[in-house]
Amino acid sequence: MESQNIKPREPQDEPIIENKELNIWEALIPVFVLVAMLAYNVYVYGGDALGGSNQFILLLGGAVAAIVGVFNNVSFEQMLEEVSENIKSTGGAILILLMVGALAGTWLISGIIPTMIYYGLQILNPTIFLAASVVICAIISVATGSSWTTSATVGIALIGIAEALGVPLGMTAGAILSGAYFGDKISPMSDTTNLAPAMAGTDLFTHIRYMLYTTVPTLIVTLIVFIIIGLNLDTTGSANTEGIIKAVDEAVNVSPWLFIVPLVVIVLIIKKTPPLVALLIGTLLAAVTALIFQPNIVAAIGGGDSLTFYTGYKGLMDAITIDTAIPTDHEALKGLFSSGGMSSMLGTVWLILCAMVFGGIMDGIGALSAISKALLKMFHTTFGLFASTVASCLALNLTASDQYLAIVVPGKMYSQAYKDKGLAPENLSRTLEDSGTVTSVLVPWNTCGAYHSGVLGVDTMHYAGYAIFNWLSPFMTLLFAAFRIKIRQLTTENKTASSEAIQ
Repeated sequence: MESQNIKPREPQDEPIIENKELNIWEALIPVFVLVAMLAYNVYVYGGDALGGSNQFILLLGGAVAAIVGVFNNVSFEQMLEEVSENIKSTGGAILILLMVGALAGTWLISGIIPTMIYYGLQILNPTIFLAASVVICAIISVATGSSWTTSATVGIALIGIAEALGVPLGMTAGAILSGAYFGDKISPMSDTTNLAPAMAGTDLFTHIRYMLYTTVPTLIVTLIVFIIIGLNLDTTGSANTEGIIKAVDEAVNVSPWLFIVPLVVIVLIIKKTPPLVALLIGTLLAAVTALIFQPNIVAAIGGGDSLTFYTGYKGLMDAITIDTAIPTDHEALKGLFSSGGMSSMLGTVWLILCAMVFGGIMDGIGALSAISKALLKMFHTTFGLFASTVASCLALNLTASDQYLAIVVPGKMYSQAYKDKGLAPENLSRTLEDSGTVTSVLVPWNTCGAYHSGVLGVDTMHYAGYAIFNWLSPFMTLLFAAFRIKIRQLTTENKTASSEAIQ
């Protein structure tokens, strides 16, 4: 077999499995059971539910789905095949998560994150911090096309600054993700921004231009809300800023030269370097930088008084893989100056794998297709079609635990319905992004929710209410549909464009 013939399956190539013997109520049984079990589990464990109990609940939900499948003539082998495909599709995400853990560790001991905190505290204050976080993350995400990269780079630094300023971390994570997903939606380099028009049958830049109608107002409302929150925040954190800045300066060798490493990573992503490669380069550069700028810290972590080959190697490897910390006497900095390395991401990896088991079995028994079809039949008006698309995307983010499936399945199921209503395909592609892409981060067991929660160190339920851009986007697209604002009709011109996009 020639290597060039081996191609990974793309999200748009995923088949939609249908099961005519499965009715909608049977398809919903695993969903109802899962939601009930998760609700009780969170009641019992609270914030510790993601420590492992939620993961097992997802497996139990998968078992319930498998029982439903068996009673509807679905073979156990077919279910396992879909689980296998689902888990295989998350391989890249899992490797990225592990590399983000490595990056965070080396960026800490090299002084990159402390330096960001040092300068950030001098520039930002609690009043403008949240709104500024939205803008900063939006710019980075547009440039990189990746909310994941944004969260793993400037997101981590902004969380550190927020903790030092006394700004609630849930608010900060919500602001970070609001900006990150704005960029993820409109950047031509984003995978979801390319996937949605491919599913709907329109071209990339028509899709982006059409999305701006709903995306820009949503961002403006988000900024206004965060400005109001900032004006009413208790700014006691700013009183301690001077002491924290001094403590950072004493603990690490602060230098603006350290910004070169994150800038290199951002440039690599902009140049379409694969994220894994960019993160690996960022980790290695930070490791070299740590030896140059922070030799005493590396030596101390490595168990020695001076930097030698042994202490240098051990110090760097510990920072990459396990819990490490920069020594400091300042209480507020002790949490900021610690990192879990790759090991800190293992809980998130565990959650993703269990979520993929549930999503794979639901797909394998035909439940995802049944749910989407049932939602499509419930609505007959133009607004109803938009509402059913939104509902399908939300349902798939909850059940399939993957934002790609939340775009692909409704995209395939609804494309003909939009044409039958005389609606241009960009209506569908915009709705897929407004409801599929951005809401994935609000679901704790979705790959996106698990990833960002793990990277930022903030529980999904703590930031969900403050991820204003993310939960407001579906409402905005429905508002436009209800009042028929910028609802483009299918014309001869865009019929031709649609057919060319599909080809």
